[in-house]
Amino acid sequence: MEGVGWIATIVIGGIAGWLAGKFMEARYGILMNILLGIVGSIVANSVLAQFHVFVEGGWLGYLVTGFLGAVVLIFVARLIKR
Repeated sequence: MEGVGWIATIVIGGIAGWLAGKFMEARYGILMNILLGIVGSIVANSVLAQFHVFVEGGWLGYLVTGFLGAVVLIFVARLIKR
């Protein structure tokens, strides 16, 4: 996450996780949703980098990838929980 600082990364990841939790109707709690957003953003950026796709657009790009990564993580967590 070279485009934004660490504090901004945490805030953006938190917002992305919160939005993904609302979108997926996850009942994990606000802190877990924030953590999923941060981890989801890291995972999504890592996966995209493997395909030579790099996020541009500053905080908005990280918000979108964080949201998508968190949605995928919530989906996987639901599969494992069953």
